[in-house]
Amino acid sequence: MYVQPIINALERLKLEGKSMFATSSFQSQSNVLLHLISITAPEIPVYFIDTGYHFPETIVHKNNIASILGLRVIDLKPMVSKHLQRDAAGNLLFTFDPDYCCYLNKVQPIEELFSKFDIWINGIRAEQSSYRNNLSEFEPTGGKTVRYHPLLNWTREDIEEYLLKHNLPAHPLEMSGYKSIGCEPCTRPVQADDNRQGRWFGMKKTECGLHSEKTCCNSPKQ
Repeated sequence: MYVQPIINALERLKLEGKSMFATSSFQSQSNVLLHLISITAPEIPVYFIDTGYHFPETIVHKNNIASILGLRVIDLKPMVSKHLQRDAAGNLLFTFDPDYCCYLNKVQPIEELFSKFDIWINGIRAEQSSYRNNLSEFEPTGGKTVRYHPLLNWTREDIEEYLLKHNLPAHPLEMSGYKSIGCEPCTRPVQADDNRQGRWFGMKKTECGLHSEKTCCNSPKQ
């Protein structure tokens, strides 16, 4: 594990006067980054993108972790209401255009932060996908903000070891086979070793758009 370099980096960024925010999906694996923030820079706001489609268990877990670690968690909600996210037949976006659904409910809400903060801290890891494997520890967003991926080179074993060492509670759905947990309509429990296989099950989709090169200010409808 690479704990001290992360602590050093956060302390260096603070000394440089960088304004920082973090985002979290509040899965079990998210607890590592949240714990590191809590012991190094608890003043950093942690944004939870509340799409309106999360499992109730995720909301409960988010509130529990925030309380345990003393985090300042801020909910970000979509700018476009759900009744405007339907086609003429009344079908919600996730049923026929999941990319645009992710844009409206995940990407658009966070874009306003890119003009306010210097550093965006998030917990993506290289082993999660071939796309993420090609990212660097620091990546541009296309705006003022630079993305910082402190856990990029951590393995699943590193994550599990850290969680066990610090006795951090698991997401309640993990015991039911949910290994990567996002929005309820697009998440399934899986038995496979690939933790993200249950995300967007049956779709040709592996990323929501938050961590792509088009994160800042680019709607898939443009």
